[in-house]
Amino acid sequence: MNLDQPIAGSAPAPRRSLQARIRWGEHVVTVGGDAPVRVQAMTNTDTVDVIGTAIQVKELAQAGSELVRLTVNTPEAAAAVPHIREQLDRMGIAVPLIGDFHYNGHRLLTEHPACAEALSKYRINPGNVGKGAKRDRQFAQMVETAVKLDKAVRIGVNWGSLDQELLADLMDTNSRRQQPWDAKQVMYQALVQSALESAAQAVDIGLPAQQVLISCKVSGVQDLIAVYRALAARCDYPLHLGLTEAGMGTKGTVASTAALAVLLQEGIGDTIRVSLTPQPGEARTQEVVVASEILQSLGLRSFNPSVTACPGCGRTTSEGFQELAKQIDDFLRAQMPVWRDQYPGVETMKVAVMGCIVNGPGESRHADIGISLPGTGEAPAAPVYIDGEKAMTLRGEGIAREFQQIVQQYIERRFAAA
Repeated sequence: MNLDQPIAGSAPAPRRSLQARIRWGEHVVTVGGDAPVRVQAMTNTDTVDVIGTAIQVKELAQAGSELVRLTVNTPEAAAAVPHIREQLDRMGIAVPLIGDFHYNGHRLLTEHPACAEALSKYRINPGNVGKGAKRDRQFAQMVETAVKLDKAVRIGVNWGSLDQELLADLMDTNSRRQQPWDAKQVMYQALVQSALESAAQAVDIGLPAQQVLISCKVSGVQDLIAVYRALAARCDYPLHLGLTEAGMGTKGTVASTAALAVLLQEGIGDTIRVSLTPQPGEARTQEVVVASEILQSLGLRSFNPSVTACPGCGRTTSEGFQELAKQIDDFLRAQMPVWRDQYPGVETMKVAVMGCIVNGPGESRHADIGISLPGTGEAPAAPVYIDGEKAMTLRGEGIAREFQQIVQQYIERRFAAA
């Protein structure tokens, strides 16, 4: 076996898209180009509920969402948007808001200019703009508003609401082929063609090309990968990734991760959303947590200090390390909204909470700060490692409390100077 050659590492491919600027006041979120992949989320409150929606937007922003989308489907919802923006401004939350429009967006943006102004970006679904001769006129109204107010536009195609006239035309064309494609291939073509034709139309109306973002959302992992590969090969617009209707819990998390990780590794995607159906009582912020973890796991972004913890085995029948790992992870996440400004760089910190002597000391040395708790039958002592060196050994009933204090002190000492 030849071990003289280095083992090549793998890094995500560089992205090649244009760069959009999505702003609210002085706060600007760049998307595409050399900007980091951005995390996006969407509220599930009734937009008419100004206070409830503003609170959820704040929670999503503090969890790490850099753009937040709202449903704007009625005159009442459109009238509420500027008041939501006012509430957020009072709370010091500058996250840009995206208006999600279907069917009547042209009227809502025209009849509610304060709504059009308060939003930083409009999402337009080409399949739900209108039919026949109305489509181009209604689409143009929305884009013209974006041009006038310097807003970005996402052309958001969804295979559950495709332009039926385009799909029927492609089906007819396909039926005349000597060797017709299967129905799925025609669907792929319809998604990509709808997005690109609508984007070109928006540019013709006057929207700068870099202010056009595109998404083509489907609910199957392999379908999403195929469509976005085709899309990325045919345009340089910034692309928004997301598996639509991903599902609940483990299914939604795993499916979204499987699809997005492949594309992001290939350099495809400039913003992402993980469209989880919340478990009963689960916070909406879970979709932000999963999206952030995907980017952090790929090495594309750092959002929160990472906690390494062993899965447990027969050597670790005590639940002590599990409880401590959760306490530390919860503690770090809860503090991050404050620490982001107070301790720049803290999001890159690595913490290890291990459960026995086998891998505990080694993992703790690799982390910035780590602890190896005693496993079954081991001496009741917990060595603590800081920056690769053994710093102390904790004993007794207060190990969890003492370790949290040590972590806090380490953060204050290391990152305050930054």
